[in-house]
Amino acid sequence: MKQKKAPWYFLVLLILAGESVFVVPFIIVRVFRPAVLEVFNLSNLELGYCFSILGVVSFFSYFFGGPLADKYPPRKLIATALWMTALGGVYYYQIPSYTGLKVLYGFWGFTTIFLFWAPMIKAARVWGGTTSQGRAFGFLDGGRGLVGALFGSLGLLIFSMLLGSDLNMSNTEETEKALKQVIFYSSVIVAVVGVFVWFFMKFDDQTEKDTTIEKIRPSQIKEVLRLPAVWLLMIIILCAYIGYKVTDIVSLYAQEVMNYDHVESAQIGTFLLYMRMVIGVLVGLLADRTKTTLLLFISFCLTLIASLLSALGFISASTTLLFMISILILSTGVYAGRSLYFAMMEKGKIPVVLTGTAVGLISLIGYTPDIFIGPIMGYLIDSSPGVTGHQHVFWMLGVFSFFGSIAAFIYHRKFGGKKGLMI
Repeated sequence: MKQKKAPWYFLVLLILAGESVFVVPFIIVRVFRPAVLEVFNLSNLELGYCFSILGVVSFFSYFFGGPLADKYPPRKLIATALWMTALGGVYYYQIPSYTGLKVLYGFWGFTTIFLFWAPMIKAARVWGGTTSQGRAFGFLDGGRGLVGALFGSLGLLIFSMLLGSDLNMSNTEETEKALKQVIFYSSVIVAVVGVFVWFFMKFDDQTEKDTTIEKIRPSQIKEVLRLPAVWLLMIIILCAYIGYKVTDIVSLYAQEVMNYDHVESAQIGTFLLYMRMVIGVLVGLLADRTKTTLLLFISFCLTLIASLLSALGFISASTTLLFMISILILSTGVYAGRSLYFAMMEKGKIPVVLTGTAVGLISLIGYTPDIFIGPIMGYLIDSSPGVTGHQHVFWMLGVFSFFGSIAAFIYHRKFGGKKGLMI
């Protein structure tokens, strides 16, 4: 029986949920990293360890949470994840100690991955059907970029208003007050989004029946692991995700290399979020009209070019225009890749009914950078302060972008000329 197409507002709710759940754990740090380091009295390495703990919990959550998404409707898992993540924001608002912060990031690893990640990807794939996978995932990631940018802009407005006009004279107490308000309002909005998801993000009964399984069996995991596309996507996502994680330090790069202040560096972080929206939407419009596999290969090439611009020392405080160009190239490559890699599941002949299991297994390897990339970037930046440390980070990104481009090229040669099957 042909499945009924889910309405557009379903995708809108998925977009809202898809970024809201990551606002408090990730986006606040991405936009306000210098302020977070100051208020929580952390080094880059210590903050990296917090993300490593989240990554370790996420590692196990991918494996067990993936099959769960094949058994239960997405809206119930997603709404619960949003509420629990917002609850963690209440504790975050208290400005916990370093030990408490590590526990909190472990908790967020459970709420954002075990309960959320695979259901979100599966819901997007089901919404896209057989002909609109590029649109589904492009709009999902682009829309998530818009939501993240709006959160960042709202946070930036609150932050700058509370700090006042003389940013250089603001002390840690004033910075803490401003950051706490950003955390508070972000957490409230996340909880409200959870309410809308619970009541309105529903598939019709027939679609839910066709895309869920009654019982999770080990044979289903073995079936997924026999698919070549699954192994290639593990490598592709791992390399692409390194690029996405490197965007976490762009606001810090703006401050330490380009000599921007707190608000100016936060503006750069927010600009990246808007770029994610633009690139995601453009990719969504293009992907279903061209070869998604070829576009993915190009995205890795762009990331490689941007990483070399910074790694080779072409960018400094006196080259503002080149800095902005490199940010444009980097964001285009990174965000195009994010919009495309799960859209290729259809071409790789991965069964829809086992999407959750496949996403869990792919993510198990693909998102391992959550474990190690934070401490590595923190160590590289702290051990070589200033431009040198950042150059080391971009050299690392260049290596992973190179290997990612090779994996993407192989995927293109193997599946690019064939139409995927919806089983």
